[in-house]
Amino acid sequence: MTQTMRAVEISQPGGPDVLQLTERPVPEPQNGQVILKVAYAGVNRPDALQRAGAYDPPPGASDLPGLEASGEVAAVGNGVEGLSVGDQVCALLPGGGYAEYVATPAAHCLPVPTGMGMKEAACLPETFFTVWSNVFMRGGLKAGERFLVHGGSSGIGTTAIQLAHTFGARVFATAGSDEKCEACVKLGAERAVNYRYEDFVGVMRAEGGANLILDMVGGDYIPRNVKTLAEDGRLVQIAFLQGPKVELNFALMMVKRLTLTGSTLRPQSDLAKAKIAQELREAVWPLLEAGKVAPVMDSEFDLAEASAAHARMESSGHIGKIVLKVAG
Repeated sequence: MTQTMRAVEISQPGGPDVLQLTERPVPEPQNGQVILKVAYAGVNRPDALQRAGAYDPPPGASDLPGLEASGEVAAVGNGVEGLSVGDQVCALLPGGGYAEYVATPAAHCLPVPTGMGMKEAACLPETFFTVWSNVFMRGGLKAGERFLVHGGSSGIGTTAIQLAHTFGARVFATAGSDEKCEACVKLGAERAVNYRYEDFVGVMRAEGGANLILDMVGGDYIPRNVKTLAEDGRLVQIAFLQGPKVELNFALMMVKRLTLTGSTLRPQSDLAKAKIAQELREAVWPLLEAGKVAPVMDSEFDLAEASAAHARMESSGHIGKIVLKVAG
């Protein structure tokens, strides 16, 4: 490895143009960590929140954005088992993915699925860790249940639709255009609601209500989600694009015996993330290798074009995942 690397840093809180190409020292692996030579890095909403100054990295994490990447193991720290220099992996990162090299716990690495390219593999960790931990581990989705995911054409949404459908749930989604709704149906949703002129509450209540809702919108969606849920339904909140504060009548929660929960991935312990990784390896990686589920790809930008990638994501015109090509 070289002594320095190209990286994209947040020069100051602000819009996409504050992302600047810079030179940084190559990180050293700590105990239990590996260093990846990054091939591709995924672009996600939390990156934009961090760029805007609204999502600080946890203590000890890199200040560089980037929560997932694919690449080759370039160095191995003490205490690492099961990974060697030269292994091709994708990894959930504590930060630092917008760079040529990144450090991450070895237990958060998963093999690049057989038959999948590095570009596609870079799109797996953040979305698959998030969906699996919230829809299946926390939300307890079961075959035959009615599952509603908001933002169905996003990276999270396209992943949730495929996994829920593959595991036997009845899948519904919301999206903001007819094109996006069509994409959701092609991925396995039996009904996609264009929220610009349809009311998801009425659509789902006509089906008997949702047993589980995955929501990243928040705001006025929260009381509407509560109305949408069937008896003993569960709402899992993973983000608040429209804000975290709202007036809510909790009487309906009691009457329908609802569970309101949620999580955010990045602050969780290394051990908790390792547990998610292990469940993914066992339950989901065989599906990826069999071609039963796959990341939906939107667009690719060079590392130096990170600001354009963020502008694309924040335009909400994308369907699926956006990646940065890091390796030359």
